[in-house]
Amino acid sequence: MKVLLTRDVEKLGWLGDIVEVKTGYARNFLLPQRAATIPTEANVQALADEKSKRAEQRLEEKKKVVAAAESVNGAEVVLAMKANEQGHLFGSVSQQAIAENLRGQGFYVADEVIVLPEHIKEIGTHEVSLKYRIPGDGGAVTEKIVKVKVVVVAEGQVQTQDSAETQA
Repeated sequence: MKVLLTRDVEKLGWLGDIVEVKTGYARNFLLPQRAATIPTEANVQALADEKSKRAEQRLEEKKKVVAAAESVNGAEVVLAMKANEQGHLFGSVSQQAIAENLRGQGFYVADEVIVLPEHIKEIGTHEVSLKYRIPGDGGAVTEKIVKVKVVVVAEGQVQTQDSAETQA
């Protein structure tokens, strides 16, 4: 069954696209949720202007996401955490802590783009991936993966380094 999308539907298409879907999907989900209509000439004309505006917005968003990914590539995050003498953290470094630090440095980073296979629980230098989702044509989404270096130090070390620099 062919339907005209009245909004962006992930993994299916953008607003104004005419797509072929199974009849049950159209009747039970897309049409009741008003995510799609039957593609008549009047409906296509009504969505034509909105479709061109959305295409321009997606292009601008794509440029912003690519620029943000390029700017944060290779950045360094230094986090001071409480730790014992063996270098084990009391707690762990989470995605939110890394994203907050990067935002503090002026980068555009959402919590969701940071990929941690597991929370960081040790002092040291760790490499973390950031996965940016870039909207493409026809509902396709490409991913751009960049690397960031995360340096975790004990809170006492940061204070002693700062005091050593001021004394020097």
